[in-house]
Amino acid sequence: MTTVNAGETREEQAAVTVVRPAAPGRLIFASPHSGALYPGDLNADPALSEASLRSAEDALVDRLIAPGPAHGATLVLARLGRAYVDLNRDPADLDPQLIEGLEHPASPRSAAGYGVLPRLTGDGRPLYARRLTREEARARLETVHAPWHAALAAEMHAARDRFGEAVLIDWHSMPERATRAPGGPRGPDVVLGDRHGSSCSAELTRRLRTAFEALGWRVALNHPYAGGWTTQRWGRPDEGFHAVQVELNRALYFDEMERRPGIGWSRTEKGVARVIADVTGGLAGLGT
Repeated sequence: MTTVNAGETREEQAAVTVVRPAAPGRLIFASPHSGALYPGDLNADPALSEASLRSAEDALVDRLIAPGPAHGATLVLARLGRAYVDLNRDPADLDPQLIEGLEHPASPRSAAGYGVLPRLTGDGRPLYARRLTREEARARLETVHAPWHAALAAEMHAARDRFGEAVLIDWHSMPERATRAPGGPRGPDVVLGDRHGSSCSAELTRRLRTAFEALGWRVALNHPYAGGWTTQRWGRPDEGFHAVQVELNRALYFDEMERRPGIGWSRTEKGVARVIADVTGGLAGLGT
């Protein structure tokens, strides 16, 4: 563990990095899809381009939320790429088309190629020219998925123990094409997913929406993203756990062709920092 800023600590393990402020608050910021390390045992199709391999990453989201600890929020950041293990999926969501020896029916997500161990890249290409063994699948879940969620659980329970509640904001990004109608204008800049009002207090969703709209950004609620497995798992307000998912349109800040910050990077970086300051500074107890 090494000190990164005055009063902050950074704990880095193989699968997860946790950055804690000097005085942790009730807010936990998670970024499960911004990891960019790909272990050698991925053994993806050698014909696959790096751009395709990395196309499902939430590019640079970890950098956008880096101001969190300065405002009392703890960061839980993935280190490994989404193509290796998707941390926002149920660990039981295994794809029988990809993994040898599975006989159970595929879930809709797995059937589409996007189970906990994806079969397809973010841009729809096959990740492998082979199938995975059950031993490979088990090892990835044990060494990546389980430790990341154990770290998140530890921070959520610690926050609830301190304040009577814990608030998870699960940060993601979405490709521009995900919300654009063919031939139509760009879709929303931000999509907030609160499981249709069930995963967190209305105050949290309202405060986030107001903060993003104050930037002049267009905000949608629960469409097309209502919140993934992590939001569902931690969205239990009656137990003191609130969770909301934030999807940022990559068109705001990222050049997907060049895979580098786009012309809007500085504006987006400052905008997200402002939202973080607004939410952490004004969020009172949510009433468990």
